[in-house]
Parts: sequence; structure tokens; C-alpha cells
Amino acid sequence: MKEEALRSPWKAFMKQRRMGLNDFIQKIANNSYACKHPEVQSILKISQPQEPELMNANPSPPPSPSQQINLGPSSNPHAKPSDFHFLKVIGKGSFGKVLLARHKAEEVFYAVKVLQKKAILKKKEEKHIMSERNVLLKNVKHPFLVGLHFSFQTADKLYFVLDYINGGELFYHLQRERCFLEPRARFYAAEIASALGYLHSLNIVYRDLKPENILLDSQGHIVLTDFGLCKENIEHNGTTSTFCGTPEYLAPEVLHKQPYDRTVDWWCLGAVLYEMLYGLPPFYSRNTAEMYDNILNKPLQLKPNITNSARHLLEGLLQKDRTQRLGAKEDFMEIKNHIFFSLINWDDLINKKITPPFNPNVSGPSDLRHFDPEFTEEPVPNSIGRSPDSILITASVKEAAEAFLGFSYAPPMDSFL
Repeated sequence: MKEEALRSPWKAFMKQRRMGLNDFIQKIANNSYACKHPEVQSILKISQPQEPELMNANPSPPPSPSQQINLGPSSNPHAKPSDFHFLKVIGKGSFGKVLLARHKAEEVFYAVKVLQKKAILKKKEEKHIMSERNVLLKNVKHPFLVGLHFSFQTADKLYFVLDYINGGELFYHLQRERCFLEPRARFYAAEIASALGYLHSLNIVYRDLKPENILLDSQGHIVLTDFGLCKENIEHNGTTSTFCGTPEYLAPEVLHKQPYDRTVDWWCLGAVLYEMLYGLPPFYSRNTAEMYDNILNKPLQLKPNITNSARHLLEGLLQKDRTQRLGAKEDFMEIKNHIFFSLINWDDLINKKITPPFNPNVSGPSDLRHFDPEFTEEPVPNSIGRSPDSILITASVKEAAEAFLGFSYAPPMDSFL
């Protein structure tokens, strides 16, 4: 009976996370202390159902040559959906899907993220999407960040052609195993910290670290993905104040609507490490208002089944005062030099010379065992693999096309050599 009582919050947490939190947040928006702030309310309204769009009775002609998309520094300006065989749905988000695809000419497998422009524009998220593209362009050379091969668009969709990573989400593995032993959690935390430190060196704050955005590759190394909430041009000691992120991982300063800086990522690293060791985020409650209050006011509670060095690291990362948080003074160097990571050879780590503690044992690109069947059993929409007919290009589609000028991109050929 006692064991069942202990399990129930974990079960509720998993169910809530699998469903997605948008509806849940809406339900508590009216009585949550944190959600009563007018700016937060405006963000929450984004996820409310929109009025059906009025269709233009007289379809507009296709965009004229002067309205064609600027492909930028692209060595592949003619990429199109029909270049790919779209094989399986492997992920879903607010604005579209991620699909396993094989390039017909190259016979190479990619993960292609396909986003609906109208959905992005409805929720006024085009800045986040272009931010994701810009961040991806800068990140192709780091071993623990997903690489963008090229991006392109049709009149109604955006396409990110990304590294195909099939070892599964960290969330998926945590869901199956409940928690990890400390050496495994240390390895993942070190690779995540290395990736965050690299982003910070580019003056980018990640802002949305959570187990769903952390993938394992086919050998078991970490790959961070989903850069939609990254904030660019945050220099050392620079701050921003946008309210965004995922409820379980929001740092106190974000909830307080105070300016925050790159230390927000170290709070999130602490929350993810805590979850890896204990199975739930540090201040979790089924009631989001209560969870926000816990994050703001409740002291961190650590059970005695972890080492002193892990305890000290969690206390440093989950420090509510960001000016006192581990990483506030020297950023990644403080995390790197912490005693918890004394067993990590950082040069070997970044060169992938440390054998991962868990091998996903995938047999090849078609091995989808680590993807949720909820995704892989969904049929691939026919529209994904084709451009819209010109007769269907309405005024709203034309507007969408113009909102994403410069999105398409392909790197110079030598950037992946």
C-alpha cells in the first residue's frame, strides 16, 4: 500500500507529461499564483483554441519571382519535399511532426522536422522558429548538439533536415527505468553540461532543458535537440526576461518575472540531474500552482541515497538566488571543476572516447525500438511529401511565405567533412 502511494505521483507525472502540458496549464491558469501575471496570461492565451480562419474565396496566384524565398548561402537551393521518402513519424510538437526520411538521391537517412507555417503564425511563434534555425546553423560542429544539414520551405511548411538520432529520448529511458545509478547520471550530466557550455560560449542560452529534448545516439551519447526557446546574443552577465520554458524546470527568477541570464541553464541541469537520480523533478507537484510555489519558496530536499558530491552539486545548481548559483561566476568552468565530475576526463568526453554506460543496441536506421509507438504507428500524412498546388495558395499562405524569408539554408560542402 505504501509502495503504491509512492508510485502514484510518479505515474501522474508520466501521464501528465505524455499528454502534454498545454491543456493542463489552461485549467489552472485562473487560480495559479504565478499565472495571474498579465504577461503570463498573454502567453497562456497562445495555446487556447483559435477561431477558424476565414478562407479566401478567390485563391491568390503563386508568389511572384520577387516574392520567392531568399535561400541565402545555399549550395542546394532547389531542395523540395519530393526529394525524400518519408517513412515514419518519430516525434510530434505544437507546430508539426518529426519524420524519419531517406533522401532519394543520397540514400541517407535524416530526421526531418516539418512545421506548419499557419500554426506558427497563429501562435506568433515565428521568432522562435527562426531562432531555432539560427542556433542550428551555429551548432553543427559540437558532438552533443543535433546538426542541421539544410533547411527549406514550401508555401505552407518549413523543413529542418537534421541528424537522425535513434537511441531514444532520455525521458523514454527514464520512464522505463524510473531512475539511473549515479555513474550513469554523471556521464549524461557531463555531456549535457559540455553542450550547454558550448552554447554559452556562443552567447546562446538554451532555456528549455528537459528529458524530452535530450536524445541518445546509437552508441548512447547525449544529443541536445529542439532549439526553439534558445535566446541568442546573451553575453556574459547579460540578461533577458521572457517567460518561457516547461513548468517543472522553470527557475525561480523566470517565475518571478525577473531578468535572468545563462545561469537559468544550470538550474535546469540541476533539475534534470535530480530527476535522473530520483525519478521526479525536484519540486514536482500534480498541482502546478503548488509546484510553482515549491520552486519559489520550498527548500531543496535531498534523500540520503546519493553521494555527498552529488548532494553538493545539486545544492549548488538548484540555488534559488541565481547570483549564488553554481556557474554564476565562471559559467561552465565551475561545473566542469566540481568534485562530482572529478572522475570525468573532459578531453576524452568531448572526443567520445568514454564508453557510454548504456548502449541502445540499435541495429540500424530502421530500428525504431526506442521511439514511442504512439508516434511510429501514426500514418505519414501524404501532404508532408509534396508542395501545395498553386491553386491552393491562399492569401494566408502567401503571408506565411513572406514571414519566413531567409529560412532556407544549406551549408558549404566542406562544413561536414
